[in-house]
Amino acid sequence: MQVPLLRLQCGVNSYDWGKVGQESAAARYAATTASSDFSIEAEKPYAELWMGTHPSLPSKDVETQRTLLDLVQDNQALMSTEITERYGGRLPFLFKVLSIRKALSIQAHPNKKLAEQLHARDPRNYPDDNHKPEMTIAVTPFEGLCGFRPLAEITHFLQALEPLRKLIGSEVAGEFEQAVKGNEDSEDEVVMQRNKDALRSVFTVLMESSPEDIETACKELVALAETSPASFASLPGDVETNPSNPTELAEIIKRLDGQFPNDVGCFVFFFLNFIKLEPGEAMFLKADDIHAYVSGDIIECMASSDNVVRAGFTPKFKDVPTLTKMLTYSYAPIEEQKLRPTDYPYAILNATAYSSASSAMLYDPPIEEFSVVKSDLNRTGAKVTFDPIAGPSIIICTRGKGKITVGNKTEEVQEGYVFFVGAEAECIIVNTGSGEGEDDVFTTYKAFCELTGKEDMVNGH
Repeated sequence: MQVPLLRLQCGVNSYDWGKVGQESAAARYAATTASSDFSIEAEKPYAELWMGTHPSLPSKDVETQRTLLDLVQDNQALMSTEITERYGGRLPFLFKVLSIRKALSIQAHPNKKLAEQLHARDPRNYPDDNHKPEMTIAVTPFEGLCGFRPLAEITHFLQALEPLRKLIGSEVAGEFEQAVKGNEDSEDEVVMQRNKDALRSVFTVLMESSPEDIETACKELVALAETSPASFASLPGDVETNPSNPTELAEIIKRLDGQFPNDVGCFVFFFLNFIKLEPGEAMFLKADDIHAYVSGDIIECMASSDNVVRAGFTPKFKDVPTLTKMLTYSYAPIEEQKLRPTDYPYAILNATAYSSASSAMLYDPPIEEFSVVKSDLNRTGAKVTFDPIAGPSIIICTRGKGKITVGNKTEEVQEGYVFFVGAEAECIIVNTGSGEGEDDVFTTYKAFCELTGKEDMVNGH
């Protein structure tokens, strides 16, 4: 039987929002295992490294050049019979590295039922019939938009930003304010649904604004950001009521308008949480949750799908009616959008006196398709042993040097190397760096699927 350890060659997608040339971690990682005909072009944007079996950009075994999809379908033991049967012989997750230079679209991913409907109706724009809950882990400082703001914050911006209020209309804005007034933080289910209905109404009006009205309002908004940054989006006489830093808000709006002039996204910004993640921090996005990424390098894991419903900050196909109908309209503070990692219980660290800061942290969203473990081995010789699990894994190194051992097979590891580890295989990872202080950190991310213990979780909801 084949040893269940494969080094993978992974492809990189070039989208306009990607970081350019060598600045792109996605490009650098792709170059470490790419075929000889791949070289990084200095002026070309590189956005996403894809790791998995998705047919749009399948990974290949470096040695044989066979696709990972072919290999796991030929040998069900690599995935486990249960996972192979449940997910049609494909990996249930798609693992990515994103390098974000400028904002990528305001979007949501459909739930399973809607994905099937969209794919049947419009397979060109919706190439999959699967849902796409996803998780983001920051590798460098990250900025993004995630979920709707608390209602009191939305009300503040409707009152403090005249271009926004004019674009929506004072009557519509007033109806929203009256509908939620005094009940912004209520936990009563009936009241919360009424709040969501009010949010749906005002947000739909915004999204259906004419291009001419959006352009006029954007010019007024940017003018305010340029002329009055210290009081931008603040109510008269009281900057302290601003939910965010006025100067920072003004800078972000000018930056976004520079990337996408006269785009409705500059106003959607005031409805969504602006979230900043430090390296190692994460957020989880359920199906039908609105979001957009603004800048940074991230590890992303999602159900194996390429379905995106877009409505702003993009030259691609936009589907505003579908987006406004599909959203959950859940609203919550930023902290509730984050996903907290915990110690991973099925890994053994050999914590010597010089590597006691080593860690294996689990990011475990409430879905069955994937989880991710981030391992930091902080000194030469530090080691982590992962117990066998009843499912497949993909591992990428984002920092340092080391070795990976599965069975009787050992491979060298360096930044950008990607490996597939089959089901029921013990996996040992060792830091073999130089031993020269703080730069000797060896970091890997391990995406995996194991159904045990997740059967009762609700997929994407």
